[in-house]
Amino acid sequence: MRILIATVLLGITSSVLAQSPGDHALPTQAPGQKAPAAKPFAKGRALEPIPEPPPAPPGLEPDGALEPQVTIQRRGTDTVEEFRLNGRVYMVKVTPANGKPYYLIDNVGRGEFTRHDSYDTGTRPPMWVIHQW
Repeated sequence: MRILIATVLLGITSSVLAQSPGDHALPTQAPGQKAPAAKPFAKGRALEPIPEPPPAPPGLEPDGALEPQVTIQRRGTDTVEEFRLNGRVYMVKVTPANGKPYYLIDNVGRGEFTRHDSYDTGTRPPMWVIHQW
């Protein structure tokens, strides 16, 4: 019993002694540099606008045909979202007024939709119960 108590106390004290105030903050500037002054937040101060992103490099302009088109429709109390790529519907998300949304997905590309209750891959790792109490 004494050995158990001594081991627990040794573990606690060694973890406390291993921590030092210098471990918590990493230096953000090189030695000899002055730290930037923090700007206090004042009420009524106007926010600065976000700068525009730079233009895309030549030859890498986005192609609108590669982006999916989403059509949202209301059918009764249900909301139906159709996802199209190159004019072909590949997925439909149905959100009922009362219930969980479900997906109709065309996995093969032949227009045959299968229902999925969630949009996951379906991969399931093996899981076994090792211990219960």
